[in-house]
Amino acid sequence: MISTPRKTPLLPISAILAMALVACARKEDTKPAQDMNAPAPPGASAPSPSASAAVAASAAPAASAPAARNDLNVILISIDCLRADMPWAGYPRAIAPRLTEFASRAVDYTHAYSLSSYTSMSVGGILSGRLPGELKRDGYFFGTYAKENLFFPEVLQDAKVFTLAAHAHGYFKKAGLEQGFDSWEVVPDLKWNNTTDENVTSPQLEAIAERQLADPRTDSGRFFAWFHFLDPHDKYMPHDGIEWGKTLRDRYDGEITFTDRYVGKLLDFIASRPWGPRTAIIITADHGEAFGEHKQFVHGFELWENLVRVPLLVSIPGAAARKIDTPRSAVDLAPTIVDLLGVAPPESLLGKSLAPEVRGAPEGPRDILIDLPATSDNDRKRAFLHGNLKVIASGESDVPQVFDIQEDPGELTPIRGTDASKEIVALYKERQKTIHDVPPFKCKEGCLNGGYRKK
Repeated sequence: MISTPRKTPLLPISAILAMALVACARKEDTKPAQDMNAPAPPGASAPSPSASAAVAASAAPAASAPAARNDLNVILISIDCLRADMPWAGYPRAIAPRLTEFASRAVDYTHAYSLSSYTSMSVGGILSGRLPGELKRDGYFFGTYAKENLFFPEVLQDAKVFTLAAHAHGYFKKAGLEQGFDSWEVVPDLKWNNTTDENVTSPQLEAIAERQLADPRTDSGRFFAWFHFLDPHDKYMPHDGIEWGKTLRDRYDGEITFTDRYVGKLLDFIASRPWGPRTAIIITADHGEAFGEHKQFVHGFELWENLVRVPLLVSIPGAAARKIDTPRSAVDLAPTIVDLLGVAPPESLLGKSLAPEVRGAPEGPRDILIDLPATSDNDRKRAFLHGNLKVIASGESDVPQVFDIQEDPGELTPIRGTDASKEIVALYKERQKTIHDVPPFKCKEGCLNGGYRKK
């Protein structure tokens, strides 16, 4: 199941706006609904743990925080379409035993958010440490990023950190995402289909990752590696010996089980290397997936919770396993990684390193921004989370909807006309003023949202 965040009282709007002003001065195509009468995913209606139990079990820091090390490597493993409702979060099927075991010895962020709802925008945001709408990009759905963008691996490369990555989708070949990587590989001989993914790639990707990690440069100095597993992406392919059923969610669960095996194999390889004990590992997703929520399937186009709530598991040598319920964003990944590698962060990063709180420091509340810029196939949407309230604004008019995601986790009933809803909309509009939107350099007026309007 997906538990809901702890309810946080809204601060007085005058105080919030004052803080915001001070901060400023400081300078896939969606598919038609399929079988809406199919049963809901198992465990979807399971009750959440009580707030008091969650606070007691999750918020208490480690008894003594381990000292930061100056010899760490960092490996980021991202898994496409990995929803937040995984077995370690209460889902009743044991579809991911290796990831569940990893979660048991990591810091588990139970309310983590991606930066967008589909790969192109999410990974651009992760690499830049910014909202994707603030980046120079061509504006097409499968977006290409300009070289003028600063990605954090470039900063690592300048600091003589060896950087390597491997991916399993043809999009990664020419998207401009390879900036700052010494080694960048994509699984070969992929079949291209811009509406789905018909490839099975986890075995090949894991083999490439092992080969890259066996590079002598990983033994002689510090490194950062990023591996993006794609198989949970639709089309949900069958795999021998894995059978959870015939519904879309059943088939998706089979893809998770298949991917889990190869993520586990990679984790075993990492543990076998001499540098394994001094390597931090982060596992997350670029976005979630829809199975009929809001009459939507797959992902993209919207910013509902099932599309943007994702797992975030962080294992740092010496840090005790625990759960952190305080919401966090993928915008924090870039500052976390450069911090763990002992490199000064560039001023462009919007987030904050998670390393201190993973090591046991207290974690404070932070607002969350999620960004879906307008592209050739979709209108702009932006979400803003403050406490238990969430704003979703659509299009240039930014007409907002407000939801209480603790009382209404399915986002079915917008809140209208209350003091709280008016306050968070006002706060969102102030926060909007701090966002530096960059217009696309190719797909412009007449192109943006064109494909979406034709659907």
